[in-house]
Amino acid sequence: MASSSDAFGLGALALAASGGFLLLALNAGRKRRLLDDTPVSKALGVFIGEVEVEGVCTRRDPYTSYLSEQSCVLYSWSICEHWRRAREETYTDDKGNTRTRTVIVHGSDTIASGGKQAGFYVQDDTGYVWVEPEGADLETVSMFDQSVDESDPLYYGKGPEGSVDGSTGERSFSERGLPLGTKLFVRGRASERPDIVAAQIKREDKADMFIITPRGEKDVSDGKATAYLLWNIVGALCACGFASTVFASQASHLGPAPVLLGVLLYLVALSFGWVWMVFNSLVGVRNRVRLAQSLIDVQLKRRAELIPPLAACLVGYRAHEASVLEMVARLRAEAASSGVSAVSPSLVAIMEQYPDLKAMDSFNSLSSNLIETEQRIALARNYYNDSVTFYNTRIQRVPDAYVARIVSMQPAELFQAQGFERVAVGVKF
Repeated sequence: MASSSDAFGLGALALAASGGFLLLALNAGRKRRLLDDTPVSKALGVFIGEVEVEGVCTRRDPYTSYLSEQSCVLYSWSICEHWRRAREETYTDDKGNTRTRTVIVHGSDTIASGGKQAGFYVQDDTGYVWVEPEGADLETVSMFDQSVDESDPLYYGKGPEGSVDGSTGERSFSERGLPLGTKLFVRGRASERPDIVAAQIKREDKADMFIITPRGEKDVSDGKATAYLLWNIVGALCACGFASTVFASQASHLGPAPVLLGVLLYLVALSFGWVWMVFNSLVGVRNRVRLAQSLIDVQLKRRAELIPPLAACLVGYRAHEASVLEMVARLRAEAASSGVSAVSPSLVAIMEQYPDLKAMDSFNSLSSNLIETEQRIALARNYYNDSVTFYNTRIQRVPDAYVARIVSMQPAELFQAQGFERVAVGVKF
């Protein structure tokens, strides 16, 4: 009876472990699909929602790291001191007698550590996007890694005075961080910055993933694929263990049947989990297509509402400047014929009221707004077409196509240039 109870307990444990590993595998597969299905955005084209960005990290006021003294956007460092200590331990000899002996143990203690971390920019060829690294799955690069003895100036130059008990006179210095110019891949959720009209990427509870890594998107995706495979293998082995305990309680001889049954049970559970994962993934990609389409309308509305008032202001300013210059020319002409003293007060009043009568800055501002607006529209269109391409590929590729056919998902159309302007905004002077 006891052995049957033990077998039941082991079987339940193996079954629970198999289910847990299956969930881990499905989660890794889901994240891989999220990475593969989200197009990489340009910094200027980062819109609200799940985004991926590639670029180099930078700060206006970079930190200088403690150990390597490199300019970086964030860093952390630690100093460990190695020790060797004697310890008494009790053991039982071959005759069953309790004895004590002295053993030498080795180890190390962290005697100092620190670092700095704050927000930074990710820059590409279109601009910048602000990133808050707190709460992210942050991967850094090694900036300093060195072990020295007491004769090295670094030992006390960067490390504290004194020593730990049993010190060997050796310390290890290590530092990790993100130096300026490090190429990064950032995957997270974009939101509007509270201080200026711009996007930011920061930790949010509803975000699927928040990753900051010097690895590329493909490397991160391959890592999730490897995790998916390994978790499934471990889960299948646990399922075989569950089947083996069930058979062991009923028969003394075990053949290949338990292994086959365990693998079969796991594959059935994996099939249901896979369909659930693929369906949710396809729904997410379809919703991203709809979001991308709405972003185009948002940018077109921005152009329609922003450019005409800017142009109208510039027209008014130009007319005002022309009238002021005409007045100055007339006053100069009068001064030439009747004396300067009579018109000096008028000229001084004009200079005080209009100290800078140059419209060039206003023209440059309008030109910059026109260029940026058209770039935003182009990036929104590219983002939409990339999203449509990902979606259409997913629903047409085997085996995802079978799931898409069950729920009647139809391909989306790529954005056509003809007629997309929604009535172009004319700028006339």
